[in-house]
Amino acid sequence: MKGLSRIDLAALTFGFAFLYLPILILVVYSFNASKLVTVWGGFSTEWYAALFRNKALMDAAGVTFRVGIVSATIATILGTMAAVALVRVPRFTGKGLFTGLLYAPIVMPEVITGLSLLLLFVAIDLDRGFWSVTIAHVTFAMCYVAVVVRSRLSTFDRSLEEAAADLGATPLRAFFSVTLPLIAPAVAAGWLLAFTLSIDDLVLASFTSGPGATTLPMRIYGQVRLGVTPEINAISTLMIGAVALVVIAVSLATRPRAAR
Repeated sequence: MKGLSRIDLAALTFGFAFLYLPILILVVYSFNASKLVTVWGGFSTEWYAALFRNKALMDAAGVTFRVGIVSATIATILGTMAAVALVRVPRFTGKGLFTGLLYAPIVMPEVITGLSLLLLFVAIDLDRGFWSVTIAHVTFAMCYVAVVVRSRLSTFDRSLEEAAADLGATPLRAFFSVTLPLIAPAVAAGWLLAFTLSIDDLVLASFTSGPGATTLPMRIYGQVRLGVTPEINAISTLMIGAVALVVIAVSLATRPRAAR
C-alpha cells in the first residue's frame, strides 16, 4: 500500500487479524466433519443440516430476528424524532434534562437498565415475553439512533427546506419530501446499528424475557457453558452472513438517494 511504512502495515495487519481471524476460524470450523470443534476432521455440511433440525436453536433464532426487526424499526422512528427535536428546536424547557435522559443508556451499565426494566414490568404487571424484550431493546437502541441522525441533521442545509416552503410545501411535507430522503443514509445506519445491538444483546434479554421468548444469544450462552458444539459454529456463520447481506442491501438501497 502506498504511503504506509512497514510499521504501519504491520500494525494494520495485526489489527485486522485480531478482529477478524477468530471469526474466520469460526466460519471454517462450521464446515468441520468432526464433532470436536478444535480438531479438523474434513469438510462437511452436516452440522448445518443438524442445525435446521434443532428446533430449540431455530425457534430462538426466529425470536431474535423478529425482536431485532421490530425493535430497530421503533427505535429508529423514536430516535429520529428525538434528533429532530434536539436539532430543530434550539431552546426549550428541559432540553438539557431531555438530552441527558436520552443518552443515559449509552453510559449506563446494562445490568442496571435490565434490572430497572424488570422491576417496571413487574410493577405494571406486564407479562415477560416478546414485547417486554422488544421494549427493552427499543429503550437501549433509540439513543444510538438519535446520535447518528443528530450528527447528520447538524450539517443539513436548511435552505433546501426553505425553498420547499417557498414553493408551498407545509413543514410536514417538506420534511418527508426533502429532509428525510437526504438523511436516509443516516436513518438506515441508525436502523442497522439498532438491529445489530438487538440481536447481540444478552443482558437485557436475560432480565426481560419469559417463556417462549428465549433469544439466540441466551440459547447459545446456555449451551456453551456445557461445551461448544459444531452447531453453534454453524448458526454463528449464518448470522454473520445474514447481517452482511442486510448491510449490503441497505447500502445499495441508500446509495442512489445519497448521490442525488
